[in-house]
Amino acid sequence: MSNVVLRSSKVTIGLDLGDRSSRIYEVDARGRRRAEASIATTRQGIAQYFGQRRRCRVILEAGTRSPWVARELATLGHEVVVANPSAMFGTRRGRKRNDLLDAEFLARQGRADVQLLHPIAHRRPETQQHLEVLRARDQLVRTRTQLINHVRGAVKTVGVRIRSCSTDAFVDRAAPDIPDDLHPALQPVLEIIRELTRRIRDADHHIRTLVRERYPVAARLQQPQGVGPLTALAFTLLVDDPRRFRRGRDVGAYFGLVPRLDESSASRPQLRITKSGDELGRRLLVSAAQYILGPFGPDCDLRRFGEAIAQRGGNNAKKRAAVAVARKLAVLLHHLWVTDEPYDPDHVLKRRSA
Repeated sequence: MSNVVLRSSKVTIGLDLGDRSSRIYEVDARGRRRAEASIATTRQGIAQYFGQRRRCRVILEAGTRSPWVARELATLGHEVVVANPSAMFGTRRGRKRNDLLDAEFLARQGRADVQLLHPIAHRRPETQQHLEVLRARDQLVRTRTQLINHVRGAVKTVGVRIRSCSTDAFVDRAAPDIPDDLHPALQPVLEIIRELTRRIRDADHHIRTLVRERYPVAARLQQPQGVGPLTALAFTLLVDDPRRFRRGRDVGAYFGLVPRLDESSASRPQLRITKSGDELGRRLLVSAAQYILGPFGPDCDLRRFGEAIAQRGGNNAKKRAAVAVARKLAVLLHHLWVTDEPYDPDHVLKRRSA
């Protein structure tokens, strides 16, 4: 999604990153192979191979290791292109592949036309660090949910059912209902759940502090009812720079909330959404949409839009409505960010009745 014009280099290097070692394939301006190599995936390994050579164009795929490797290469003065593998290959790679072939593929594609690689721009290091706060909280919540389900399932085997309650109150509610013969097995689990609940509260406090002190835009993005600090901060960190999108509609595609496209001649099949981009951000937007469409949701343009889709019926009508509202919500949040306008929940309704 980078709009930077990339300058040509005489040598193009495909770098296929591995956990411990990475494969290199070099081609010259005419596409002839210059060298193949294997280097350690460490800062020292990167510096030894790339540190003392003239400026090259280095192509690597986006992944877990690509942010720091891209920064190291840019610091050494090289032109770095981070390819988007999901945009290049889709859900499957219909070709033979290994580390060396991948490196060669990246090098030759980068030499021919970098736009074929759908280059992306990594987030700033500080933004990535704050995003990890949200990811860590998400893991704590998922772990707590699994342990709560385990306790509920364990007591059912002896004919006991724990009453419904909030997750924060689960330990206090469940402890009296656990039979004595299961107490030795489940008491340690309850203690872990209690500790996880405390850690999640600490994470929520940290998130509110980040919104208040570092990301005031996330406070403004909470204007639509159903968008809380977690969703607003996740949207802010994942988008990072709202000017990266040429159109507001592109934000929906960025979060994987648009249908896949597989049109040919008169064939227009209805496909599932792409689910590209960040899974956590997409899940939070859908969760906010479900609240808007739920029994406590506000009467607003977004709710009316979703209800109109749900009323059309068909398979999974409610799910499709929630995804459509999430997509429209993402576009709305981007609009509020870029324009700094106040949120009007009935903007569309007023415009139609004018």
